[in-house]
Amino acid sequence: MWQPVLMICGYFISVLGGAMLLPAVVDVYYGGNIWPAFVNSAVIAVFIGVSLYLSNRGEIKDMSIRQAYLLTVLSWSSVALFSALPFAFYGLKPIDAIWEGFSGITTTGVSTFTNVEKLPQAILLWRSVLNGLGGVGIVIFATAMLPFLGIGGMQLFQRENSDVNEKFMPKISYMAKRIIIVYITLIALCFLSLHCAGMGWFEAICHAMSTISTSGTSTRDASIAAFSSAPIEWITILFMFLGACPLAFYYNLAATRRFGQLRSGQVGAFVKILLLYILVMWGYLHFSGIASGVEALRKAAFDVVSLASSTGYAADTYWRWGTFAATATVIFTLTGGCSGSTSGSVKIFRWQVIIAQMKRAMITITEPNRMVPLKIGKINVNSAVGHSVMVFFAAYFFSIVVLTSAVSLCGIEFENALGMVLSCITNVGSVIGSAGVKGYADYGNEIKIILSFAMLLGRLEVMTMLVLFTKNFWVK
Repeated sequence: MWQPVLMICGYFISVLGGAMLLPAVVDVYYGGNIWPAFVNSAVIAVFIGVSLYLSNRGEIKDMSIRQAYLLTVLSWSSVALFSALPFAFYGLKPIDAIWEGFSGITTTGVSTFTNVEKLPQAILLWRSVLNGLGGVGIVIFATAMLPFLGIGGMQLFQRENSDVNEKFMPKISYMAKRIIIVYITLIALCFLSLHCAGMGWFEAICHAMSTISTSGTSTRDASIAAFSSAPIEWITILFMFLGACPLAFYYNLAATRRFGQLRSGQVGAFVKILLLYILVMWGYLHFSGIASGVEALRKAAFDVVSLASSTGYAADTYWRWGTFAATATVIFTLTGGCSGSTSGSVKIFRWQVIIAQMKRAMITITEPNRMVPLKIGKINVNSAVGHSVMVFFAAYFFSIVVLTSAVSLCGIEFENALGMVLSCITNVGSVIGSAGVKGYADYGNEIKIILSFAMLLGRLEVMTMLVLFTKNFWVK
């Protein structure tokens, strides 16, 4: 069972080690002195990664369900741990370095760093590179592995991302190439747009990777608000939205030219939900006297898209807009983007399944003998998908309860504990309520370990990790 798992993990660790050389080159370019931290980390990662790969090398003819689960969890965990090496060599405490690694590769975007503007460019770039790698990694994982594992109704998503012949991309390698092309194209377009809007080239590339990966990591303590630029905010809004849509969707849209797809499926639903949220928040900001006109629209749009896409950028202190806004941020956070995108949280298509089940239940309550199909638009949803989504919801919110209780036991007030867990398990990373305002660096190691676990748990769709804690998984 372990041979293909260790081989593939070794390959991923080697790729990560190679990526560490990029910040080293940037540090040399800027005349810095921390490039040895990245070179040493790269040597360690490449050595261990290549050793694992070569010692377990062999043809993978087939992969069992157990191996797929194990591969998913071990590959993400190992990459997250090895990505912490440059932070550790830079001088962070081991737990803080691991926190940064998990936060970066899961595209959560929370940090223990303070005075971000004073960090070396190499560290800032490494944070963004981790976001970029984690973003494309989760899309390939979602489109290739989750339908195979049947996690949270992803069989339905498999149908939505079929090609012209209604056949799902048969090979992961072929699918990965298509996704990577779209991903790099979006990053390039975002970079050019931000640079033209006034960002320097270095900050533009860092924010481009962070935006498309819906991470929200910034080169400034005040995030996007530090630039005080309406054009930059509108550009960020656009690309946060694009990052929250399925990457395979763009390729299929270009290949088929079926623009009717924009009105149906989860993308159409996502657009409608965002518009509704934005209109509500726009009205609230206007009638509360917080902002008005175009400024209120921009603030509302940025807040909604940033949270719903799980990016978590800050353009304003929206948690101080009143109790309604604080409640609304939780709703936005739990909405999530589309499956097959870089977004975290629950995801739109799962909410569609839940709403469809509720509609059917409303009918069958009064007409118990009536056979009502479970449908999302024109798509018939089979019972296995519906059951899978219900199990996901139960596991997801049960995890939130357990993790919040664990954080509360560490001496954190319930409101803050819940906000911190929601920020991490949804991979939004943004402050919810007053949680995290004083900086995560000030919290104890036990809290950081719990929340690091929450980041990975949310990124891997909960059930992928929880199944490894069952006795049945390890019984042959």
